[in-house]
Amino acid sequence: MFFKKNWEVMQVRAAMYSSFGPPKVIGIRDVETPSIKEQDRVLIRVHSSSINTLDSLYRKGYYPTRLDNGLTKPKNPILGIDVAGTIEAVGEHVQKFKVGDHVFGSCFGSHSEYVSPREQFLCHMPKNLTFEEAAAIPCAAQTALQALRDVAKVKQDQRVLIYGASGGVGHFAVQLAHYFGAEVTAVCSTANVDWVKELGAHQVIDYMKQDFRENGIKYDLILDAVGKRTFFSCLRSLTDHGVYITEHLFFPKYHPIQIMVGSLIGRKKAKFHFTKPNDQDLAFLSALVEEEKLKPVIEKCYPLEEIVEAHQHIESGRTKGKIVLTVK
Repeated sequence: MFFKKNWEVMQVRAAMYSSFGPPKVIGIRDVETPSIKEQDRVLIRVHSSSINTLDSLYRKGYYPTRLDNGLTKPKNPILGIDVAGTIEAVGEHVQKFKVGDHVFGSCFGSHSEYVSPREQFLCHMPKNLTFEEAAAIPCAAQTALQALRDVAKVKQDQRVLIYGASGGVGHFAVQLAHYFGAEVTAVCSTANVDWVKELGAHQVIDYMKQDFRENGIKYDLILDAVGKRTFFSCLRSLTDHGVYITEHLFFPKYHPIQIMVGSLIGRKKAKFHFTKPNDQDLAFLSALVEEEKLKPVIEKCYPLEEIVEAHQHIESGRTKGKIVLTVK
């Protein structure tokens, strides 16, 4: 790739898709370097990014995602929402960062060699993480944090159950619920029981051997991090004021009507939230990482050129923690 002194682009590589469909619709192509003409943006050389369920949903063209990404073909053809890299240029109004800073955060189109996010969605990288580890954090960890702290308002000694505890959002939710002082029950498969317990779960239930709904325990919060349970199926496992949260309203069985109706059943609540990326939450998570109270788990890193294989991996539904792309 080559640049002019004013940062006008010649060529950079990006993972793009021009039509909706299976992983093979993604290809590596040459694109222009993104602009930082908007004064609050920075130009980042991307070292690493990660793949989230949302990337898969957008690529497949699930109808709810088409409302903002095009009905017949993607308006935003570069995938990715997590980034970790080095700042190479800053807009005139940028105050927090300078050229050479290592940062991580949220930015659409991060499966590319360069991105230009606004500074409000970035934070300095934790000093004790690699670029790959930092790239695993933004979307999944902020989703877990906001679900527990802002939506459920988890309090000390409450009983919290995390369904899908070994996944991207789930493994962060276990650690954060433990940090907030909750009594954490994690649900995962046999292969993941031991390492999920090490994350801070007080009890781990192997769903292949036991259905948590049969243990007679009532939970103040059930967080379904993988879209495998419904509010109605969890009703009898919630306390009188219990809250059920799903992070996967896009999945067909999570029709918005279920959430609305569920919210009217007694005092039990069904809730859903869209993650709101911001630098304050990133800074909070970064501090926890540096204090060794939070850590990302990465199952595998793929080079950008193997993004099709990476998407096939995440679609298996059995990801251990996060799948990361090494871009640089």
